Amino acid sequence: MHKEKNNFVQKFRIDLQNLGVRQGGVLLVHSSLKSLGRVPGGPETVVQGLLAAVGEHGTLLMPALTYESVRSDRPIFDVRSTPSCVGIISEHFRTRPGTLRSIHPTHSVSGVGPWATEILSPHIQDSTPCGPNSPFHRLRNYTGQILMLGCGLRPNTAIHAIEELSKPPYLFGSPLIYTLINELGETTQKEYLRHGFVNWQQRYDRIADILQEPALKSGSVRTANAFLIEAAELWEAVKSKLEQNPVYFVDRI
Repeated sequence: MHKEKNNFVQKFRIDLQNLGVRQGGVLLVHSSLKSLGRVPGGPETVVQGLLAAVGEHGTLLMPALTYESVRSDRPIFDVRSTPSCVGIISEHFRTRPGTLRSIHPTHSVSGVGPWATEILSPHIQDSTPCGPNSPFHRLRNYTGQILMLGCGLRPNTAIHAIEELSKPPYLFGSPLIYTLINELGETTQKEYLRHGFVNWQQRYDRIADILQEPALKSGSVRTANAFLIEAAELWEAVKSKLEQNPVYFVDRI
């Protein structure tokens, strides 16, 4: 099993670097484990492959969203234990020794690497999910990349940060007071303006119509279809499109 796992990690790393993942860079990963087929060692092997791809000087980030368990009837977020609801790889990464996590009741991000603390720690200052201090907003400042690994282009949370600038009619819902528990077990309460999306469906896959290589690359990573997005170019393209058409990235349902 050990040899098989190592072989997978090396081939996985090569696939990612062939796609364009930069050594020493900042990489935000959305992922689907099942898209990768049989993975010896499960999600830990995937994380090791991602870490190998960014290298020892790189920083790996993953959304650790909690909107399924942190709701209006239970508005409590514990940075130490509230589970991620966006995939097995994300949840495993959150629980690994040494992984840091930003404090936000519904849109936290986990990370490890030289820039992790600097990117994650300001998130608590925001009062919206993806405000100016969130990792989703600040990723572009670090020449960051976004990897959509086997999950298509739709679950790209970074686009929320761009939407928050233009405040399209579908975006915000009602505010709610949340209880936040930090790494030391200390409790505070804070009001956040939540995202709404009532009667609207996200269509973030439409970035494929406005981004071209090298800003958006696609390819295979093992058995998964993957997309690699340059965060700065994504920001400019989405911002421009929303200025032209505020509902370009949604459909009414």
